[in-house]
Amino acid sequence: MPEHHFWLSDDQFERLKPLLPNKVRGVPRVDDRKVISGIIHVIRYGLMWRDAPACYGPHKTLYNRFVRWSKAGVFDRIFQALAAESVATGTVMIDSTHLKAHRTAASLLKKGGFRAASDAPGVGSTPSSTPSATANPSCCG
Repeated sequence: MPEHHFWLSDDQFERLKPLLPNKVRGVPRVDDRKVISGIIHVIRYGLMWRDAPACYGPHKTLYNRFVRWSKAGVFDRIFQALAAESVATGTVMIDSTHLKAHRTAASLLKKGGFRAASDAPGVGSTPSSTPSATANPSCCG
Protein backbone atom coordinates (compact mmCIF):
# COMPACT_ATOMS: atom_id res chain seq x y z
CA MET A 1 0.00 0.00 0.00
CA PRO A 2 1.44 3.37 -0.97
CA GLU A 3 2.71 5.49 1.90
CA HIS A 4 0.84 8.62 0.83
CA HIS A 5 -2.53 6.92 1.24
CA PHE A 6 -4.35 6.85 4.57
CA TRP A 7 -5.09 3.45 6.08
CA LEU A 8 -6.66 2.70 9.44
CA SER A 9 -4.36 0.57 11.58
CA ASP A 10 -5.57 -2.77 12.96
CA ASP A 11 -6.03 -1.20 16.41
CA GLN A 12 -7.92 1.81 15.05
CA PHE A 13 -10.29 -0.35 13.05
CA GLU A 14 -10.90 -2.69 16.00
CA ARG A 15 -11.98 0.35 18.06
CA LEU A 16 -14.40 1.43 15.32
CA LYS A 17 -15.83 -1.99 14.51
CA PRO A 18 -18.38 -2.18 17.37
CA LEU A 19 -19.66 1.31 16.43
CA LEU A 20 -20.45 0.42 12.82
CA PRO A 21 -23.88 -0.70 11.63
CA ASN A 22 -24.07 -4.48 11.76
CA LYS A 23 -27.32 -5.21 9.92
CA VAL A 24 -26.64 -6.34 6.38
CA ARG A 25 -29.49 -5.57 3.98
CA GLY A 26 -29.26 -7.31 0.65
CA VAL A 27 -25.72 -7.47 -0.71
CA PRO A 28 -22.98 -7.58 1.97
CA ARG A 29 -21.05 -4.32 2.34
CA VAL A 30 -17.69 -3.72 0.74
CA ASP A 31 -14.77 -3.95 3.20
CA ASP A 32 -15.55 -1.34 5.89
CA ARG A 33 -11.90 -0.72 6.70
CA LYS A 34 -11.04 0.08 3.09
CA VAL A 35 -14.09 2.34 2.61
CA ILE A 36 -13.62 4.27 5.87
CA SER A 37 -9.94 4.74 5.07
CA GLY A 38 -10.96 6.06 1.64
CA ILE A 39 -13.50 8.47 3.13
CA ILE A 40 -10.90 9.79 5.56
CA HIS A 41 -8.36 10.15 2.74
CA VAL A 42 -10.80 12.13 0.56
CA ILE A 43 -11.82 14.46 3.38
CA ARG A 44 -8.28 14.82 4.74
CA TYR A 45 -6.88 15.96 1.40
CA GLY A 46 -9.94 17.93 0.29
CA LEU A 47 -10.45 15.80 -2.80
CA MET A 48 -13.56 15.41 -4.89
CA TRP A 49 -15.00 11.92 -4.52
CA ARG A 50 -14.17 11.03 -8.12
CA ASP A 51 -10.49 11.80 -7.40
CA ALA A 52 -10.24 9.16 -4.67
CA PRO A 53 -7.41 6.71 -5.33
CA ALA A 54 -8.62 3.43 -6.85
CA CYS A 55 -7.06 1.43 -4.00
CA TYR A 56 -10.06 2.42 -1.82
CA GLY A 57 -12.58 1.01 -4.29
CA PRO A 58 -15.12 2.82 -6.47
CA HIS A 59 -15.49 6.50 -5.61
CA LYS A 60 -19.28 6.11 -5.79
CA THR A 61 -19.11 3.54 -2.97
CA LEU A 62 -17.11 5.97 -0.79
CA TYR A 63 -19.57 8.80 -1.47
CA ASN A 64 -22.69 6.69 -0.94
CA ARG A 65 -21.40 5.23 2.33
CA PHE A 66 -20.37 8.69 3.59
CA VAL A 67 -23.79 10.18 2.82
CA ARG A 68 -25.79 7.21 4.12
CA TRP A 69 -23.83 6.90 7.37
CA SER A 70 -23.83 10.66 7.91
CA LYS A 71 -27.62 10.77 7.64
CA ALA A 72 -27.93 7.73 9.92
CA GLY A 73 -25.73 9.36 12.60
CA VAL A 74 -23.00 6.70 12.41
CA PHE A 75 -20.17 9.24 12.33
CA ASP A 76 -21.78 11.23 15.18
CA ARG A 77 -21.80 8.06 17.32
CA ILE A 78 -18.17 7.31 16.41
CA PHE A 79 -17.03 10.83 17.32
CA GLN A 80 -18.99 10.77 20.59
CA ALA A 81 -17.61 7.39 21.60
CA LEU A 82 -14.02 8.33 20.80
CA ALA A 83 -14.39 11.69 22.58
CA ALA A 84 -15.82 9.93 25.66
CA GLU A 85 -12.61 7.86 25.89
CA SER A 86 -10.49 10.99 26.01
CA VAL A 87 -9.00 12.27 29.25
CA ALA A 88 -9.58 15.84 28.05
CA THR A 89 -13.28 15.93 28.91
CA GLY A 90 -15.04 19.14 28.05
CA THR A 91 -12.22 20.25 25.76
CA VAL A 92 -12.54 20.28 22.01
CA MET A 93 -9.81 21.75 19.84
CA ILE A 94 -9.64 21.89 16.08
CA ASP A 95 -6.66 23.43 14.35
CA SER A 96 -8.15 25.00 11.25
CA THR A 97 -4.79 24.99 9.49
CA HIS A 98 -5.18 21.23 9.17
CA LEU A 99 -8.91 21.15 8.47
CA LYS A 100 -10.15 21.07 4.91
CA ALA A 101 -13.89 21.21 4.50
CA HIS A 102 -15.12 19.23 1.57
CA ARG A 103 -17.89 20.83 -0.47
CA THR A 104 -20.05 17.74 0.00
CA ALA A 105 -19.69 17.93 3.76
CA ALA A 106 -20.80 21.55 3.71
CA SER A 107 -23.84 20.75 1.59
CA LEU A 108 -24.88 17.97 3.97
CA LEU A 109 -25.76 20.57 6.60
CA LYS A 110 -28.34 22.03 4.24
CA LYS A 111 -29.71 18.57 3.49
CA GLY A 112 -29.84 17.52 7.15
CA GLY A 113 -26.94 15.08 6.80
CA PHE A 114 -25.38 15.85 10.18
CA ARG A 115 -28.13 15.50 12.76
CA ALA A 116 -26.37 17.05 15.74
CA ALA A 117 -25.52 20.19 13.81
CA SER A 118 -28.68 20.38 11.71
CA ASP A 119 -30.97 20.15 14.76
CA ALA A 120 -29.65 23.47 16.04
CA PRO A 121 -32.01 26.42 15.51
CA GLY A 122 -31.29 28.32 12.33
CA VAL A 123 -28.85 25.79 10.85
CA GLY A 124 -29.50 25.27 7.19
CA SER A 125 -31.73 28.30 6.87
CA THR A 126 -30.66 30.96 4.45
CA PRO A 127 -30.41 34.41 6.05
CA SER A 128 -32.15 37.15 4.14
CA SER A 129 -30.27 40.26 3.15
CA THR A 130 -32.91 42.52 4.69
CA PRO A 131 -34.93 41.73 7.80
CA SER A 132 -38.60 41.20 7.22
CA ALA A 133 -41.16 43.47 8.85
CA THR A 134 -42.73 40.52 10.66
CA ALA A 135 -39.41 39.46 12.16
CA ASN A 136 -39.13 42.66 14.22
CA PRO A 137 -42.44 44.55 14.36
CA SER A 138 -41.03 47.28 16.61
CA CYS A 139 -38.81 48.56 13.81
CA CYS A 140 -41.76 49.60 11.67
CA GLY A 141 -43.35 52.56 13.44
